[in-house]
Amino acid sequence: MPHTITVHYAQGILQAAQRLGLPLPADLRAETVEARIPLHSQDAFWDSICAASGDPLLGLRLGSALQVGHLDMVGALLMSCEHFGEALEALLEYYPIIAEGSEFQLEQEPAQVRLVYRPSYAVRREERVEAALASLVHLTRWITGAQVSPAAVAFAHQARGEARFYGEILACPVTFDAAQNALCFAVGDLGVPLIQANALMREHLRALADAQLERLGAQSLAGRVQQLLRQNPRWGKEKVAEQLELSGRHLNRKLADEGTSFKLLREQVLHAMAEQLLRDSPRLSEVAERLGFSDESAFAKAFRRWSGMTPGQFRQGA
Repeated sequence: MPHTITVHYAQGILQAAQRLGLPLPADLRAETVEARIPLHSQDAFWDSICAASGDPLLGLRLGSALQVGHLDMVGALLMSCEHFGEALEALLEYYPIIAEGSEFQLEQEPAQVRLVYRPSYAVRREERVEAALASLVHLTRWITGAQVSPAAVAFAHQARGEARFYGEILACPVTFDAAQNALCFAVGDLGVPLIQANALMREHLRALADAQLERLGAQSLAGRVQQLLRQNPRWGKEKVAEQLELSGRHLNRKLADEGTSFKLLREQVLHAMAEQLLRDSPRLSEVAERLGFSDESAFAKAFRRWSGMTPGQFRQGA
């Protein structure tokens, strides 16, 4: 099956191009009534508008003009997350809904986190990379109430125009000829709360997004493991592997190919669920039981390892 993108993203780029007065082929405008648009059609679209514009920074300008709604249900899901780090993890898992083929990966270092972008397209690659990263710079500031901004934006290509214009448009430091296309954030940014966090909405949107990924056939093995664990937090590796028709050893090998492990995925899911339950439930024993721990002490020890604080300290902060 050919890769597709969501119609909302295509419409956002189309509308921004129209505002710039760029000539657009009628057949491209007509395509935006479909739910998903073939990626090869976007190849023709980008080639057309970039040639018509003559603006070397067109990708940056179009990406900066995109709004949260242009990211389909993924935009609403990111806004509803509890904190910025959770939103980044959701982006990694659900980005195929926006655009199949391309992917993001998080790389954490002692002082910073890198959100690496790996595009799948070849036509007008540089312009489209700049649009994708510019849209996420704008989205980051929007969902955090301007509390978070990238420490730097890195492009794997040379500057397409004067370098100072990149800084003016993105309002943060920019580097070129980097090893990867990436947004860099301070580690402390991960805990910044989002201004429209909504637990009930988030879980509803996750269910819709999981169903959409299944229809696309694009959900990674790690994503399916996380989905099963959210639904059944008491399950261990062998039970999850059984549901996926794999052996536990084969599951480990396939997750390693995706750069992760069952233990890491399970702890990420349990940590996120624990934080939400601690906000909702008055009894620590109930939280421990829901997540499959033998007692409160075992849960408290695990929570301190995950977050660096006790459940009581977390509740006071929350």
